[in-house]
Amino acid sequence: MSPVSDSTNRVIPGPQEPEKTYHPSDGLFTDAHVPDFDAYLAIYKKSTEEPEEFWADVAQEFYWKKPPSGPMLQYNFDVNKGNIYIKFMEGAKTNICYNVLDRNVHERNLGEKVAYYWEGNSPNHHQAITYNQLLRNVCRCANALKLLGVKKGDRVAIYLPMIPELVYTMLACALVSYKHAIQFAGFSSESLCERIMDAQCNILVTADGVYRGDKLINLKKIVSEALERCKESMASCVQKCVVVKHHAFRTNSDASNKLQTPWDESCDIWWDDLMDGVSDECEPEWVDSEDPLFILYTSGSTGKPKGVVHTVTGYMLYTSLTFKYVFDYHHDDVYWCTADIGWITGHSYITYGPLANGATSVLFEGVPVYPHVGRLWEIIEKYAVSKFYTAPTAIRLLMKYGKEPLQRGVVHTVTGYMLYTSLTFKYVFDYHHDDVYWCTADIGWITGHSYITYGPLANGATSVLFEGVPVYPHVGRLWEIIENVLSVQTCPFFGVQPAILNEHGEELEGEAEGYLVFRKPWPGIMRGVYGNQERFESTYFRKFPGFYVTGDGCRRDKDGYYWITGRIDDMLNVSGHLLSTAEVEAALTEHPSVAEAAVVSRPHAVKGECLYCFVTLKDHKEFNRTLTEELKRKVREKIGPIATPDFIQNAPGLPKTRSGKIMRRVLRQIARNEKDLGDLSTLADPKVVEVLFSQRCEAAA
Repeated sequence: MSPVSDSTNRVIPGPQEPEKTYHPSDGLFTDAHVPDFDAYLAIYKKSTEEPEEFWADVAQEFYWKKPPSGPMLQYNFDVNKGNIYIKFMEGAKTNICYNVLDRNVHERNLGEKVAYYWEGNSPNHHQAITYNQLLRNVCRCANALKLLGVKKGDRVAIYLPMIPELVYTMLACALVSYKHAIQFAGFSSESLCERIMDAQCNILVTADGVYRGDKLINLKKIVSEALERCKESMASCVQKCVVVKHHAFRTNSDASNKLQTPWDESCDIWWDDLMDGVSDECEPEWVDSEDPLFILYTSGSTGKPKGVVHTVTGYMLYTSLTFKYVFDYHHDDVYWCTADIGWITGHSYITYGPLANGATSVLFEGVPVYPHVGRLWEIIEKYAVSKFYTAPTAIRLLMKYGKEPLQRGVVHTVTGYMLYTSLTFKYVFDYHHDDVYWCTADIGWITGHSYITYGPLANGATSVLFEGVPVYPHVGRLWEIIENVLSVQTCPFFGVQPAILNEHGEELEGEAEGYLVFRKPWPGIMRGVYGNQERFESTYFRKFPGFYVTGDGCRRDKDGYYWITGRIDDMLNVSGHLLSTAEVEAALTEHPSVAEAAVVSRPHAVKGECLYCFVTLKDHKEFNRTLTEELKRKVREKIGPIATPDFIQNAPGLPKTRSGKIMRRVLRQIARNEKDLGDLSTLADPKVVEVLFSQRCEAAA
């Protein structure tokens, strides 16, 4: 039975295959913060029916220089009633760095506890950093920035690889109330320039260079080019550029000689010279609850990047709470999030969330397959990691190499695997796929939406919290679970209140499908787009006044679980039927030969639009007519004949940004044979585009 459309032009899917459910063992939920679904329901009920009391209880875990003077939460989501705003604990004064560092050292006696195990790109580069050491280095950095004339409210651009100095600098900014604007250290000079100018940054902190795998990246050269672009645009605002000498070049003179660091004596200063003799004590700057904490830019994979603004108190409480509950953190855990701090996941679940809970984390600079494909498992074993949080990009990459890396070394320590998967979609930060995570708590789905995630709710991801070792009862156990857990069913995180609307803005009750929206804000929601209130309001609030509009399609099933069907702008209209590209991609990747898939639309003379699919195969798998027919049959079986792909192209690689996000704009242009591709500076490997053009389906010419 094929999908049909009703009067609202919604897709009604055909019969679904029985779901596979993986229940946690007794050992996983015995001491869990949310031990069962009834416990979740009780906490959720209090968070929505008694929000003032609920958030007041959470706030008691933190230090306040001054308590709030008004209601816990004030907001306006209706553009017809004035400007959109969200205020949380207005009137309160605090400091997030003081709460996540000073209190851990001086009140909780965690000074000698390891805050981070830093693991460099090379296995030979590693360092354990205690909370005492972290606090001292953060204070030194804050005092050094003061020497450069930085003032409260100034913006500091940070363009660093995943090294300890990145954490020191962002926390130093928070300590003395500078707004950090971290730029992913894979951005091109053009992208970096654009973001520096938009945020009007006074200071830039970078490194001389970095190895990514065996590839040498001259970061300082990129920075110098970016600053030159700023000058040419007559918008130069950076007064000083602080340069960290990377550990790899301190210990390897040959590598350092290859780097040839460009230098401007009037602007550039070495980190070591700046830090020399600086005090390791620094008083915090007490700030208002709604003072901006940081600006974080989207990757630009879907248009002009937006500088998303988060504020101090709401972000602090929500990152702390989601980390505790979503990851079920306990004091003896060793936790590892493989994201980059240049993205919101890294901000929240490498830095602020774990530190707020006094956690020990792994900070990893390298890539999953260097110097060998077993690197991730090697690190897990080395540091006895008990909670592992990674992205489908990494998992799909490793799946291409099969099960042999796991056979070489058995991983005994991990009790929780968390995967934020490829069926996720951009939310508050407008980040595309791979930016959110889900985990299971007994029979209920829970996740945390603080900034890009919505909460145990609906981002359209599939994720698993798995207890056990990845080789038991057989070496393919982890792959088996990842391949068999299909879509998302989930309930909202505490304080998050979703709704589903039809095209006319009417709220749908019970089993329904439509637009995913939210009635009320939660503390960690974004506060705006830096310097562009109009873009903030038009993007998220104008379509349905009174609701925060995510831009995602959503289905609520008969049991009340929410399923994300895909971005509304990632829907295809095929012969009057709306199809989700995410559902088609999910069907394609169920085939045992397919490692990854991406689906875009292509104009069709009869149907309006048709499906053009790119598939990346696992190693040693052959792309041929038989496979193409099998893939088409798989899609027909999973979704219905209307979703049968017109074109399936072999894609040895997909065009991705350096953070792993697929640039679908480029894929659409390849499908349509449009050669004017615009700016490709954020692509990790531009050569992929040439290969895909050369292998286009002949019938699509």
